[in-house]
Amino acid sequence: MTTLVIAEHDHASLKGATLNTITAAAAIGGDIHVLVAGHNAAAAAQAASQIAGVSKVLHADGPALAHGLAENVAAQVLAIAGNYSHILFAATASGKNAAPRVAALLNVAQISEISKVISADTFERPIYAGNAIATVQSQDATKVITVRGTGFDAAAATGGSAAVESIAAVADSGSSSYVGSEIAKNDRPELTAAKIIVSGGRALGSAEKFQEIITPLADKLGAAIGASRAAVDAGYAPNDWQVGQTGKIVAPQLYIAAGISGAIQHLAGMKDSKVIVAINKDPEAPIFSVADYGLEADLFQAVPELVKVL
Repeated sequence: MTTLVIAEHDHASLKGATLNTITAAAAIGGDIHVLVAGHNAAAAAQAASQIAGVSKVLHADGPALAHGLAENVAAQVLAIAGNYSHILFAATASGKNAAPRVAALLNVAQISEISKVISADTFERPIYAGNAIATVQSQDATKVITVRGTGFDAAAATGGSAAVESIAAVADSGSSSYVGSEIAKNDRPELTAAKIIVSGGRALGSAEKFQEIITPLADKLGAAIGASRAAVDAGYAPNDWQVGQTGKIVAPQLYIAAGISGAIQHLAGMKDSKVIVAINKDPEAPIFSVADYGLEADLFQAVPELVKVL
């Protein structure tokens, strides 16, 4: 039994979600191979070879893989899929784009966003916005799985010494083409990798108040900034700050929610945080049901006072 993990990378280094996915692969058992598909990505392949628990790294390098187009990545996975019992992707935008294509072309059911491995063919995954956990058993010969990173600790990035094997890169499928990217620049930690997150909700009332209240606290703590869907929809914060079932799933060491009532879809995205602090003047706010520490107060007074104390 051998598991293939599809690495996420920027050609120079691996992304954190890959380490969580490798931990899930280790829980399944057997050998772990990592596929690094990219262009001029030797550095990423070398980084993958040093991860504890990895027995082999497959490095596919070609122009068709330069931008991670899902059609080409799926074709690359399919070229070697016959050698593996499990194929694991991180449950990120990239993983969710490529994994269903692989599953469909292999004619198997995808097992989405697993949060626990029970055995080699049985897994747990959250459903109904995380309000229930489904136990899923698959009898497919090849199991195509996406892994929810918050459910697994990151594997050690050093300590391994796997061999790096070059494999032939697939040709461009011709079904899609790269046009360009508009990358948001942010000096703060990336939301899904941050150890501390300060999030604001609709109660802040405006984009100006959001910046005035949330930013100083995030600056003091060296935190990433998040937002509820209501705040994003109202234009108080950009889309890439949204935390929740339809945004980003996070599990930082500390999550501070200011003016967030705690709708089900938001709770689904942050309730695995190690410590949750809620600031809300409504004592009935659902956020208090998952909070480790709750402060029933006006956020416009409480947050600036907290900043002063810090």
